[in-house]
Amino acid sequence: MTCRIAIIGMGKIAHDQHVPVIAKNPDFELAAVVSQRGVHPPGVPVFASSRELYEKIPNLDAVAICTPPAVRHAFAREALAAAKHVLLEKPPTPTLAELSHLEAAARGKRVLFTTWHSRFNAAVAEAKARLAGSSIRSLEVEWKEDVRRWHPGQEWIWQPGGFGVFDPGINALSIVTAIMPWAIFVKSAELFFPRNCQTPIAARLVFEQADDPAARLQAEFDWRETGEQSWNITVETADRGLLRLRNGGARLEIDGELIVDAPLAEYEGIYQHFAKLLASGESDVDPAPLQLVADAYMLGRRVEVEPFE
Repeated sequence: MTCRIAIIGMGKIAHDQHVPVIAKNPDFELAAVVSQRGVHPPGVPVFASSRELYEKIPNLDAVAICTPPAVRHAFAREALAAAKHVLLEKPPTPTLAELSHLEAAARGKRVLFTTWHSRFNAAVAEAKARLAGSSIRSLEVEWKEDVRRWHPGQEWIWQPGGFGVFDPGINALSIVTAIMPWAIFVKSAELFFPRNCQTPIAARLVFEQADDPAARLQAEFDWRETGEQSWNITVETADRGLLRLRNGGARLEIDGELIVDAPLAEYEGIYQHFAKLLASGESDVDPAPLQLVADAYMLGRRVEVEPFE
């Protein structure tokens, strides 16, 4: 049975990913969008508010919430109350308490899916399988990109609840929490705030591993990279060699040998998984990446840097 889904929030990610991926997935039909600016794909009804959406299309099955993070809890709560299944863009909410509330509200009633899209790259599942049960010596995360290229004109990312560099950085953390065989915790953090912003433009994190506190685990995030964009994770093991995830999780090398090299198909994987969840009636809610970001803010040392213009 085809799922009639609406998109709430027609920003860049909805336009670039959700709309075309829904169009080519036979399990879904894009029934409408909600956009205060009136933006919508050709032939798809657009509403100025979610209330109007639910009034005009009562037989809607699900919504994909693609708004800025600060308002996702309110939209998701309203959708669940209207008996709709909910797919949440990442990060699902700005706080763990809000996410916990949504999970409880959906339990046993509707499907709630927190979409950590980087986990759906082809090499991530293979890396997880290769690392299962292994002894980790080191973890190096390098996630550096150009904010002006990927978030043009998006002022909300610099406001409280906007995540700053953790908006892309949480993608790396979603992969790390998926592939690491043991739990990791934030041990220390440095957060670099432009003098005119409320969220960081760069961050350095040091982690501790549950089974081996001596392992060297760290991550570096930077939104000021104007050259080659870097989305790399390197894991050194005592027994399985050196694993390198490249291109955001699409490419896997082990001891220099290419194991997986596939085109990016994150959102195709998201909607395939969502269809399975809808068929089974099960939710998929993982707070682990958001927890690491929250802990980084809790433990982080604030460092002021030049204003961002």
